[in-house]
Amino acid sequence: MRFEDTDLSDDILDALDSMHFGECTPIQEAAIPLIFQGRDLIAVAQTGTGKTAAYLLPVIDLLADQPEPSGVSCIVMSPTRELAQQIDRQLEGFSYYLPISSVAIYGGTDGKEFARQQKGLKQGADVVIATPGRLIAHLQLGGIDLSQVQYFILDEADRMLDMGFFDDIMQIVKHLPADRHTLMFSATMPPKIQQLAKAILRDPAEIKIAVSRPTEKIDQSACVVYENQKTPVLRHLFKTVSSKRVIVFAASKLKVKDLAKQLRQAHFKVGEMHSDLEQERRDQVMHDFRNGTLDILVATDIVARGIDIDDIALVVNYDVPREAEDYVHRIGRTARAGAGGSAVTLVSEADMRWFGELERFLGYEVKKRELPEQTGPYPEYNPNRRVARGQGGQGRGRGASTKGRQGGRGPKGERKPKAAPSEAQARASAPGERRNGRKPDHRPKKNNSGSKRSDNINSNQNTTAQ
Repeated sequence: MRFEDTDLSDDILDALDSMHFGECTPIQEAAIPLIFQGRDLIAVAQTGTGKTAAYLLPVIDLLADQPEPSGVSCIVMSPTRELAQQIDRQLEGFSYYLPISSVAIYGGTDGKEFARQQKGLKQGADVVIATPGRLIAHLQLGGIDLSQVQYFILDEADRMLDMGFFDDIMQIVKHLPADRHTLMFSATMPPKIQQLAKAILRDPAEIKIAVSRPTEKIDQSACVVYENQKTPVLRHLFKTVSSKRVIVFAASKLKVKDLAKQLRQAHFKVGEMHSDLEQERRDQVMHDFRNGTLDILVATDIVARGIDIDDIALVVNYDVPREAEDYVHRIGRTARAGAGGSAVTLVSEADMRWFGELERFLGYEVKKRELPEQTGPYPEYNPNRRVARGQGGQGRGRGASTKGRQGGRGPKGERKPKAAPSEAQARASAPGERRNGRKPDHRPKKNNSGSKRSDNINSNQNTTAQ
């Protein structure tokens, strides 16, 4: 299904056309009509399937047709600052030809930025994109009217609950009108999500898009090892696969800290990413990793979603993830934007059963790597054997050589001028030209300073709206 076959307005279709977005993803095809119908919605689909566009496109289209309100019309909740910023950037592109204002609300900022956020909330930006904790901080200061909110959207709802935001979300809900539309998007459907859905949604429509398998461009493999062999084998992978543009996922922030320390002592240029870091430090680590100052990033699942880095050569699962969705999210950091990449999972005795379940989800056996004899012997891969935690130490065994198939709008009166959707700068034509060559008669674009929008255009070469 193409976007032009939906009920989206010409203004949005023009923006999507400039961004080279043509085909709807399955979650967009299913969600957009339901949102236009005014239904509450709970949608389950993995990260990277286009959930952000699935809710932003119809919501901003509906808001643009209404008289300008005096308060906030839509709140989008995000678990992290990084995802809030990403949603805000996408909103700027989608709403380029619409009179929509927005403000992103998140922590880790200075007093000047906090005041700018506060002003945007009080003046009533159409769309507020916020992390729960920071929005509550603003609400506690008073003077913010959320009584006109029509749409309350939770993006990556499962992550917000995992991060302990259930009570914060319920506190925010108390400030909202009862007749709002509530949209919940999540990658998984654990019991906590079902509990939250019952509490804040009214007769919701449900969409569940099956978790897709990893792209065939990812060279998947596994190393069957004892727990105390993981770090030596990791160093072997750096020598034989790649030691630059590498992300290593570990199960806990304590393990991330310990592993990063060991790798630094071995003279690798390593950064770590976990929830204990202050926001300023997290931003610096990601900046250093993106520009190549750091070669290796050791991280918890905080990096598995909502952060786009297109040139990752190797992803290593230092620990086997317990959910198939987590595995797909992690290894999906590589082989992006049409490139190839490798993903290697270190499987200890205690993790064999979990990895076996993962292989059953994938529908094939992940190939097992031959490992150097000097760090052996290695355990034999047996996904049916249950081993208690703490019993996965070194012991007898033979090298695991089993072969398998390879798997393949800112606050009113404050915001900087919006960047347009991609491509129009690269194209010498006027940014408002439609596909048939006619220029649309769109309304003036609002921005934070109250002036008309500028026509600077950002480049985006994607083919589907994410």
